Amino acid sequence: MARTKVLLLTPRIGGGGAQQVMALVARGLSRESFEVHLCLVRAQDSAPGALPAWVTIHALGAARARAAALPLIRLVWRLRPNVILSGAPEISFLALFLRPFFPPATRVLVRQNATVSAALAHGSLPWYTRLLYRLLYRRAHCVICQSRAMARDLTREIGIPGEKIAVLPNPVDLEGILAVQSAPSAWSGEGPHLLAAGRLAPEKGFDLLIEALVKVRERFPSADLTIAGSGREKAALLALLQKTDLGGAVRIAESLDTPYGLFPGATLFVLSSRYEGMPNALLEAAAAGLPLVATPASGGVVELLEGRSGVWLAAEVSSHALADALILALEDIRPGQRFHHGFFASHAGAAV
Repeated sequence: MARTKVLLLTPRIGGGGAQQVMALVARGLSRESFEVHLCLVRAQDSAPGALPAWVTIHALGAARARAAALPLIRLVWRLRPNVILSGAPEISFLALFLRPFFPPATRVLVRQNATVSAALAHGSLPWYTRLLYRLLYRRAHCVICQSRAMARDLTREIGIPGEKIAVLPNPVDLEGILAVQSAPSAWSGEGPHLLAAGRLAPEKGFDLLIEALVKVRERFPSADLTIAGSGREKAALLALLQKTDLGGAVRIAESLDTPYGLFPGATLFVLSSRYEGMPNALLEAAAAGLPLVATPASGGVVELLEGRSGVWLAAEVSSHALADALILALEDIRPGQRFHHGFFASHAGAAV
């Protein structure tokens, strides 16, 4: 029986959660059932070393997504994949725009990695982004959302019919996460030790978390924070650290491919985002059993976490509410305590 030929599209491997998801998909597809090709649309310096040898890498090396149009058309006609799956918005727009130029039998699936209403309202997106969503997403054979709340939002904001949407949570590298849980702690000092992870970008709310830490340290003077991530907001965050006089209580760990190595010894994981889809870092921390403190960054996050053991949801997206939730959590949990959050089985893929 012939294998299904799949072409995965991503800007590069490494960096943000969307790219990590595509790498996990490439690793997880059965070699016996699928012939897997991974197209790195933008970057030439990506490191595919974590991928199995049977995944074929195609690096277009375009400076911008739109510059990859002709190379991508040539690649699709050469490979003639049965399915194309795109994992980043700008690449999805490109693939859907080019769909009429692909072989007619090619199915194009796109993965939606943000709640559309929040991204359009709060993100730094071009004014025409809503129009691109409305015009191009209708060309997709299927739009994959990470939660039912995200799917409902997509239908409400963009008018995508429910039959074109599937809910499929992000994959999580359980094997890699569990492999490091017995490793020595990477933390020093008395703690409690707070961990956050993600791009250093305004939507991640790390400024709110730093401000919240000031209040937390009034109750827990030795509390510290590590933010695992890199991005354009680093200078602004460092300036805020100077202003709040937190000194050595906060470190930014930029060189980590994943936050897994920081899970042992961490007291809890914090999601401080202003808005989110379904962040992989949160799922990974939950898989490790870490206590979770989160803002109500999206309907999907609230649906997933509300009422779970070992979870503290802030009342709103603000530094004050986040500080209150952190203090409640730290007053309740024991050092090193871990939880079986219980949502991985129930959070399996489902139709809208």
